[in-house]
Amino acid sequence: MTLDDILASLFPDGHEIKNDKGVLLGSATLRRGDKMLVLGVADRTALGVDEAIRLSGHLLASIGRDSGPILVLVDSDSQRMSKRDELLGLNEFLAHLAKVLIHADMNGRPTIGLLYGHSAAGALLATGLATRVLVGLPGAHPAVMDLPSMAKVTKLSMEALEEKAKSTPVFAPGLSNLMQMGAVHMTWSDAASLADQLEALLADMPAGRDQRDALGKARGGRLKAADIAERVRDLALQAR
Repeated sequence: MTLDDILASLFPDGHEIKNDKGVLLGSATLRRGDKMLVLGVADRTALGVDEAIRLSGHLLASIGRDSGPILVLVDSDSQRMSKRDELLGLNEFLAHLAKVLIHADMNGRPTIGLLYGHSAAGALLATGLATRVLVGLPGAHPAVMDLPSMAKVTKLSMEALEEKAKSTPVFAPGLSNLMQMGAVHMTWSDAASLADQLEALLADMPAGRDQRDALGKARGGRLKAADIAERVRDLALQAR
């Protein structure tokens, strides 16, 4: 599906979403009549300081003015690999964007990420993975880190990583592997109304703390994460 197809299927009652050089900003009307804030990255645009601050500003302006859920559409490259962005503190801009999304979600603005294309590394962490629930569409291809980059960091050979990726989703990119790890909450069908699927999700949003660790354990992708998180929470409570 193209971005135009996705928006038409999500918001049959209309939307005011503009694509400005790969940055999506705007709002849309849900079937139940509520307004939904929409932002994101399109056209496999790299997420740099300029894009991150525009997205953060759109969010912050809405937090103090509006209500309703927030949708983050994602089809990006990784974070922008440029000297300018690094010197300006790209890591802080990405962290700021992620924290604004989390702040909105914790203060009555449920956040949903919709991964419909590619995304990787810091761009994925600061957008889709910073929402309460991340949904994937068929054909989406996320990668927290691709195997060549992982080989450089771990000093393991590509052959060794490719072998590990066959049985361990942590070592493998792709939508199905992020589903198994619990990072992606669910996949939607592109053959059915996205508006119906969005309304169903909004009606049954997971409440409380982040549940990705528990999902990863239940799906067999992250067998230890939930237990470690529980021990950390217990230690934090004991230290109070």
